[in-house]
Amino acid sequence: MMRVVAISTSKKKGTRKTAVTETRLIAGHGLEHDAHAGDWHRQVSFLASESIARAAQSGLSVSFGDFAENIATVGIDWLTVPVGTRLRIGDQAVAEITQIGKECHHKCAIYYAAGDCIMPREGIFARVLTGGTVRVNDPIEILEPPEP
Repeated sequence: MMRVVAISTSKKKGTRKTAVTETRLIAGHGLEHDAHAGDWHRQVSFLASESIARAAQSGLSVSFGDFAENIATVGIDWLTVPVGTRLRIGDQAVAEITQIGKECHHKCAIYYAAGDCIMPREGIFARVLTGGTVRVNDPIEILEPPEP
């Protein structure tokens, strides 16, 4: 089952995020009280908990939020989910994948603190189409593509 295993927010970009048990996704904005929210294509970031576990098994001292991801998931191979895919998160929120990975122009505090950053390779970014409350353990559903 695809689901949310952790939600994290931060007040500044380029820093580790702090865990919360629930938050609101705001349409056209992102996670409430998060530094990455705003009117752009990377309002929310996703990372597989399996990726975080592999980083920890390789010797990095990391946990949820340490790669500045907003939502850590289980049961989703994000690298196989194409740009444009829409997801329902919890009961109401809908997000659309806009980017897979990202270019890092310089090493951030996360890289120096953790020893590596997997977000450029494995992070997924989305914009929020429909807002709603999102909680840890909420299901994630891949929605059918919209009609052309």
